[in-house]
Amino acid sequence: MELSSEEYGRRVRRAGPPSPLGRDCLWAFCIGGGICVLGEALRQAFLAAGADKVTAGTLTSCTLIALSAVLTALGWYQKLAAKAGAGSLVPITGFANAVVSAAIEFRPEGRVTGTGAKMFTIAGPVIVYGTLASAVYGLALWLPGLL
Repeated sequence: MELSSEEYGRRVRRAGPPSPLGRDCLWAFCIGGGICVLGEALRQAFLAAGADKVTAGTLTSCTLIALSAVLTALGWYQKLAAKAGAGSLVPITGFANAVVSAAIEFRPEGRVTGTGAKMFTIAGPVIVYGTLASAVYGLALWLPGLL
């Protein structure tokens, strides 16, 4: 039996559950916003403790990464991501989750060939791009001074 693409689309819409897109978007917005509010609360706490602005920002980033890594190791971040969708992919926590998840998944293969290698499958391109970009930008700023 041949189905046209229109007929196939009608059957899929009829058989599939409706997608609560508006509710999902609102939930993702609230979770992502909550992570950002947590980050700002941490930053304000570090500032109140006497850290300067740059140090407070660095400490906030490190705390969010560590918190995301711990929640991933406990299996709680995946549960949050299942509910929040894209809201849990706020860059710093989402990246930490991706790196730790890859490391945990391949742990049975050994520390070097499993955890270490797979962890850098995700982090490697980011590290390489960051290193190369900083070298290129540094050269671009340094070369005009030599000429």
